[in-house]
Parts: sequence; structure tokens; C-alpha cells
Amino acid sequence: MSQPVADGPVVVLIGPPGSGKTVTGQALAELLGLPFEDTDERVVRTAGRSISEIFVDDGEAAFRTLERDAVAAALTESRGVVSLGGGAPIQEPVRELLAGRRVVFLDVGIADAARRVGFDGARPLLAVNPRGSWIAMMKVRRPVYEALATVRVDTAGRTPQDVAAEAAQALGLTPAPGAGSDGTEGTEGTEGTDA
Repeated sequence: MSQPVADGPVVVLIGPPGSGKTVTGQALAELLGLPFEDTDERVVRTAGRSISEIFVDDGEAAFRTLERDAVAAALTESRGVVSLGGGAPIQEPVRELLAGRRVVFLDVGIADAARRVGFDGARPLLAVNPRGSWIAMMKVRRPVYEALATVRVDTAGRTPQDVAAEAAQALGLTPAPGAGSDGTEGTEGTEGTDA
């Protein structure tokens, strides 16, 4: 990969539902002493409704438009760690926005994903036959995630702090003063920001 884009976030996290993008993003931001943003949370704030409500009331296409706008804004405004919704990288305009950026693919198998998210109604694309839907989704998404990724980190059975530390090391990023190698706060230095 060429040099990272000069403006925008230091790191972007992508991966399927249940890979731990939000909690790992928070841990990575804390480790690096940077702000954290989750684009799904930005969509919810902008729309004033949950993602499930957007899907039910307006449909997936309307959600994808909101998601694309949220990603574009986050990639322009954030100078920290940004976590994208699992389906965002499937959109061509989002893939174009990710070109030249440090992207971490948080990989996970179905057993860990099921344990983490429970495959409940909060995940609209997994509402019917969650396991089958997740497997079919990953057949489509995995090649996209892999093509966009600067690095891939397996999250199976690991803490967010461990995953964050591996991602930072793989990208050559230095923890903030006072951050331990496991992502925990040290006894001196500054705390990372919380989202």
C-alpha cells in the first residue's frame, strides 16, 4: 500500500457483525490517545432512530444512503479511530473513500460472532435464519474486507485490548504515553478519549 491519506482518521476498522469493531475501536483509540467514532452511531444520531427502525420504516436502500453519508463525514472529520458498519465497505463509493487509508479487517468466525451479538432482532440483515444469513453475508463480504485491509486481525476468543494492541503493532502505531502494551491505562500520561 502507498502512504496513508494525510487527512482523516489514523485507523479505520471494518469487519462483519460480531467482530468487535466498536469495542476494539474504543480500546484502540484509548491505546493511541485518540478520539473514537462509530459510523453506525452517527447514523442513529442523524436519523434520530435505531438502525432497525430505519430498515423497517424506510428500507435498506435508505439506510445505505445514510450510512454512506456518515462514513464520508467521519473520514473527513475524524482524526482518530473510526469503526464502520459491517455493510458499509460493500458500497463502491465507500470503498473509494477507503483507498489509501490504514484499514484493519477484524475477522471472526461464526461461533464467536453468534456469542457476541446473539443474532437478535437488533441486526436487521440477520433477523431471519441468522446463522445462514451470516454465512451467506460473509461469502460476499469477506473478499471485499480482505481487499481493503492493510492488516487482518483475528478477534476470536480475544479481548478488545489484545486485538487493539496487535492492530497498532501491525500498523507501526505507537501507544500514547501511559498506555500499557495490553491497551490498559498506565500510571502516567494522558487518557484516551471515550465515545
